[in-house]
Amino acid sequence: MDNRSEVREFLTSRRAKITPQQAGLPASGHRRVKGLRREEVAMLAGVSAEYYARMERGNLSGTSEAVLDSLARALQLDDSERAHLMDLARTAGTTRRPARRRSAQPIRPALQQLLDAMTDAPAFIRNGRLDILATNRLGKALYWPLFQDPARPVNLARYQFLNPSAAEYMTELDAQRATAAALLRTEAGQDPYNRDLSDLIGELSTRSEAFRTLWAAHNVRLHHTGIKRFHHPAVGDLTLAFEALPIPTDPGLTLTALSAEPATPAHDALKLLATWYATLDHNDLTTPAPAEGERSR
Repeated sequence: MDNRSEVREFLTSRRAKITPQQAGLPASGHRRVKGLRREEVAMLAGVSAEYYARMERGNLSGTSEAVLDSLARALQLDDSERAHLMDLARTAGTTRRPARRRSAQPIRPALQQLLDAMTDAPAFIRNGRLDILATNRLGKALYWPLFQDPARPVNLARYQFLNPSAAEYMTELDAQRATAAALLRTEAGQDPYNRDLSDLIGELSTRSEAFRTLWAAHNVRLHHTGIKRFHHPAVGDLTLAFEALPIPTDPGLTLTALSAEPATPAHDALKLLATWYATLDHNDLTTPAPAEGERSR
């Protein structure tokens, strides 16, 4: 991915979202641009119009953190957008390297043991590309529809955008897709030379109009807690809280665990899900060996 175009499109899209009123500026007649003008952003950020124009053309090389902080405030960036801006600045001006694949590495046994010890909560480990790399039993049961897709590695974004069954399984599919696209955009800012990530984005862009639209919005997101809703083919509707925890010892990996409050329909459905999964013939339902590159960020 080209850093300059990423910077240009991100700053342009954020500037277009802020009205003069939101920025505390007086409204002034007819405006030819949506949102703020470049000179207004420059004034709010405390830099010259020429300097901001240089940044918006895609050149963040040598920009200080103080200036980036001022720009983030001027554009009213949230925490995820600010972090994305910093990631783009970090990779600006670096020598462009050929896109590279990440070597496949297995999940450490200790991490799988941790997952397996979580018997009452669905849990899985993913990378920044949204590949599901490991699950516990209840996690495999909950995400069973994804594992029926022959494509490997199992990937949340690919399933949501390309598999027709996602519309029934994920009852808030539009929101799930928006989150997936934002997470991939965030990852692209952190690791722009990851060929596996670029290949996935290219595949989704080619095959899904919904993904192309969301990708063009340049939204980014930090996704650590919230609610997920499913309509599972075996147990019906589930509403589950989730926590997504980065694994410090394995940079780029995230452990996600889901839960339901006791004495709720979702809690009963999880128990039923565990019973259903235990009845399956797992001799024919083993997960295929990891594909090359699936451990990539």
